[in-house]
Amino acid sequence: MEELREIIIKYALQNALLHDGKANYKAVMGKIMAEMPELRKRAKELIDEVKKIVEEVNSLSIEQQRRKLEDLAPELLKRKKKEEKKELEDLPDVRGEVRMRLAPSPSGPMHLGQSRMAILNDEYVKRYGGVLFLRIEDTNPLNILPEAYDMIPEDLDWLGVKIHRTVIQSDRFPIYYDYARKLLEMGKAYITTVPADEWRAMKLKGLPVPDRDLPPEEQLERWDKMLNGDYNDGEAVYVVKTDLQHPNPAIRDWAAFRIIKNVEHPRVGNKYIVYPLMNFSVAVDDHKLGLTHVLRGKDHLNNTYRQMYLYDYFGWRKPVYIHYGWVTMKNTILKTSLIKEGIKNGEFSGWDDPRLGTLRALAKRGIQPEAIRRYWIQVGLKEVDIEFSWDNLYAYNREIIDPIAKRYFFVWDPVRLKIEGVKSLHGRAPLHPSADMGYREYHLESPIFVNICRDDYESIKTGEFFRLKDLCNVIKRDGYLEYAGNDLQEIKKRNARIIHWCPNESVECRVYMPDGTLKSGYAESHALDSAGKVVQFERFGFTRIFKENGKLVGYFAHR
Repeated sequence: MEELREIIIKYALQNALLHDGKANYKAVMGKIMAEMPELRKRAKELIDEVKKIVEEVNSLSIEQQRRKLEDLAPELLKRKKKEEKKELEDLPDVRGEVRMRLAPSPSGPMHLGQSRMAILNDEYVKRYGGVLFLRIEDTNPLNILPEAYDMIPEDLDWLGVKIHRTVIQSDRFPIYYDYARKLLEMGKAYITTVPADEWRAMKLKGLPVPDRDLPPEEQLERWDKMLNGDYNDGEAVYVVKTDLQHPNPAIRDWAAFRIIKNVEHPRVGNKYIVYPLMNFSVAVDDHKLGLTHVLRGKDHLNNTYRQMYLYDYFGWRKPVYIHYGWVTMKNTILKTSLIKEGIKNGEFSGWDDPRLGTLRALAKRGIQPEAIRRYWIQVGLKEVDIEFSWDNLYAYNREIIDPIAKRYFFVWDPVRLKIEGVKSLHGRAPLHPSADMGYREYHLESPIFVNICRDDYESIKTGEFFRLKDLCNVIKRDGYLEYAGNDLQEIKKRNARIIHWCPNESVECRVYMPDGTLKSGYAESHALDSAGKVVQFERFGFTRIFKENGKLVGYFAHR
C-alpha cells in the first residue's frame, strides 16, 4: 500500500505543477490506471484515497510541490522541460541578409499581442543577419498618443528587440504624394467625388462610378485640388483601381488617400490635409525599405492582396509574405481606446495598471521579457488560430524567476493572535529553498504576537495542533495560540498543517491583483531589502514589490 501511495503522490504532484498548483483527482486516477491496469477492478475503492492525497498536495505551495517531486520522481520534471524546448521554423526563400519591419501605430504603448510581431521579426533578423526597421505608422492623426513615440521604442528595448533603423511615416508624405501622382498618370488610380455609401454600393455590384474613367489629366487636376484644400473632408477620395469583377468585393477598388482638415498632427501640425491610408503607405514603404520578408496576421490577407496591385503596377519585386494565425486573448484589455478612456476617467491608474495587457503592466507585475520571447517562439508562425495561454506564459516566467526570487511571508486579511506559554521564540528561514542566499532570522520576546491569514484562522478548529512555518508548533485556543514545542516529528505524526505568519513587528503591505482586487495586510520587514524585485510570498505567489513611504506595494505575477 505504501508503494501505491507513493505512485499516487508523484502523479498528484506532477498534475498540480502543470496546473498552477492544483491537481485534479480524475487526471491522477487516469495516470495510475495507465501505469497499473491491474488496479482497474479496485478503482472505486481507490478514489477516496486519491482524493485525500490530491487535497494534501493542493494544500502545499508550488515550491513545496516542486521540491517534493524532485525528491520523489525528478524524471517527471525533466520530461516537461525537454518537451517545451522549441526553435522557430526557417524562413522561406532567404537569399543572404533579411530586411524586416515592425509597424506599430502610435495610438498607445505596446501590448502583449504586438510583442509576437516584434519578437518573431527580431529572432529572424538575428538568425540570418540583416536589418530590422521600426516603422511608426502615424498617418491617422485622429488616433495618436504623442507619448507613444517614446513609449514604443522603450517597450521594444525592454523586450530585448534590436532596432537598426527607425522610420516615421509622417516624415514621408512627399514620397507617398510622388507615387500617388505617378499612379494617376498611369491611369491606375482615380479621384472620386461620389458619396462614400454610393461608391461602396457600386463596388459591390461590380460597377464603375463615373469618375473612374476620367482621363489622367482631369484626375491630376482633382489631385491638386485635394492637396490645395479645395475639397472638404469626405468630398473627394483617392482610389486605386483593381478588378471590379474580383470575386472578393474587399479587393475591388480601394481608397488610398483621404482629406482630414482642422486636425493638428502631433508631429507635423497642419502641414498636410491629405493623408495616405494604410495600404498605400505600407506598400510604398515596404518597397522603399527593400523588405525581403513580411510577417503579419492572416487578418491582413486582404491587405496583402490590395497592396500587390501597387507592386504589379510599378513592377516592384515583392517580399515574401507570411501570414500567421490569429491569437485571441480572453479577459485581457488590449484596446488602446478603452484604456485611454479608462485612464481619463480614473478607472485605470495608467498604462501600467496590472489589469491591462500592455507590456508596461506585465513588466510592473514581474513578467520577464525572456518569458514572453520563449512563449512566442513556442507558438511560432502557426497558421491556425489559437487562444493565448497565460498558464504557459507563467510557466516560462516561473522557470526564470524561481531560481532567483527570495522567499518571504505575506499575511493578507490578518488576524492578530498572542502566543501563550513561552517567553521567547527564535526562528530561521532560508531566503531561498535551494540557492545559497542566506536566511531571515526571527527573534520574538514576550508578549509574543503574530499575524495569520483570516482564512487559515477560520479553517483551523479550536484545539487543533498546527505549525507556524519555521517558528514553532501551536494549538488553537479561544482567542489565542498555545505554544506546543518545536518538534518537527510531531507534524509528521499528526499529519498537521503548516501555515505562514508574520511577526507583530511587520511592514504594511498591499498587493494589487490582475483581476483588480486588492490584498492588504503585512509582510515581514525583511522584504524591504528586495524592493524593486520579484519575490515569492510563500503560499501566495510571485509578486514584484516596491517601497513607498516605508510600506510595501506589490503587483501579483502568478503562483
